[in-house]
Amino acid sequence: MSTQDNVQIVKDFFAAMGSYNEQDLLGLAAEDIEWIIPGEGWPLAGTYRGHAELVAVLKKAANEVETKYPTPPEFVAQGDWVLVIGVATGKIKATNRTFKDDWVFAITVRNGKVTKIREYIDTQALARASEIPARPRP
Repeated sequence: MSTQDNVQIVKDFFAAMGSYNEQDLLGLAAEDIEWIIPGEGWPLAGTYRGHAELVAVLKKAANEVETKYPTPPEFVAQGDWVLVIGVATGKIKATNRTFKDDWVFAITVRNGKVTKIREYIDTQALARASEIPARPRP
């Protein structure tokens, strides 16, 4: 596939995530997709593999994090790699704390499917927003 084809697949994948169209999303994802979300101390950190875990992490994200993307992301591609560069703002629902996250997703596309996603995100901002403040002792 051409680099432009790979960019379109990633754009379609992001559109399917944004509208949570599970059928389109899974149609664009390899069965053995791997999604790595770095960090500790915030709800989505971890490595997710396969269609079932992809669906589970997106449902978890919808339940635990409110996210907005104030500007459309940029797409930079070379060969099988597509970098998606953007900014997210939002809040962690459990703490009601807000965050701003400048991020890059490094996405591998092979044979017309998204096979790997590695996020480079502001893990500190997300972990801070996830912290539950200590309660004073009586």
